[in-house]
Amino acid sequence: MTSTEKPAVPDLTDLLADSPTNWGKWGPDDEVGALNYLTADEVLRGIAHVKKGEVHTLQRLIGDPKGDPVWPGRTPAERTQILDESSWDGSDAPSYPGGLHYADDKINAFLQGSTQYDALGHVWYGGKIWNGFDARTTVGGLQKASVEPIAQKGVVGRGILLDMARFRGKRTLDKAETFTHADLEECARAQGVEIQKRDVLVIRTNFLQLFHDQGEAFYEGFCEPGLVYSPELVQWFQEMEIPNLVTDTIANEVTFDPNNGTALPLHSALMRNLGVTLTEIADLETLADSCAEDGQYTFLYAAAPLKVHLGSGSPVNPLAIK
Repeated sequence: MTSTEKPAVPDLTDLLADSPTNWGKWGPDDEVGALNYLTADEVLRGIAHVKKGEVHTLQRLIGDPKGDPVWPGRTPAERTQILDESSWDGSDAPSYPGGLHYADDKINAFLQGSTQYDALGHVWYGGKIWNGFDARTTVGGLQKASVEPIAQKGVVGRGILLDMARFRGKRTLDKAETFTHADLEECARAQGVEIQKRDVLVIRTNFLQLFHDQGEAFYEGFCEPGLVYSPELVQWFQEMEIPNLVTDTIANEVTFDPNNGTALPLHSALMRNLGVTLTEIADLETLADSCAEDGQYTFLYAAAPLKVHLGSGSPVNPLAIK
């Protein structure tokens, strides 16, 4: 290899050859993975952290006049008005007994173009999706490990906010900035709280503020900040039995791994192999301000994506209740 050549990017099959998996742990037909950790006891543990009855909704606005941040190649949602008062101006207007008028509209959107849950079958390598299902089961729609089983179960447990932007003294994390599980633990200690087994991890970077600051320039040299792959990080997720990773970035992890060059390796190591559910593009700003004000960084986390048959993802409006 010459000094100008880049090292070859490893195939994920090789990179993750020794990575732990939860395939078969909950039976050969399981489609919700690590969400199985969220038992009734975990729901009650989360409820115990409701102190004030303060509710924070974590979905970003669909159709935001300031623009919708989406993964490169996806387009923002388009809402179309179908009926409004002007629909009754003509002689061929709809007619209902009693003079009823109403508004109607529709939306054309990527299911993962807003705050959303990934189905466990959303990403794969080596011809296998979560739990060893054949990747051919995704043809025409996810016959296995779609978002529907997640939506049927719901996601409720103890959430913990890890405000990495405030922890590092920044308005937003920088492009391609990375952090590890050890950094998450250090952030938690600085906040006066401890990450516990089966916590829903909610990580704030405020990186998407740059989308509103920079416009289209936001996508130049696109590489989001986030968790960076290591065998130790994956083992930590396994041992901590983390059911759900929630972030305010488009793809939950640093886009291109600085150490091996692969794209989104944690999607494979955590979601495909361990069954960790990923939630992306969350709006954590009011929650973060509240946590910084009162020092309470734990809460009841509750979410249920839409029940989309065969869907690889779904919009969601999660709740953090303090």
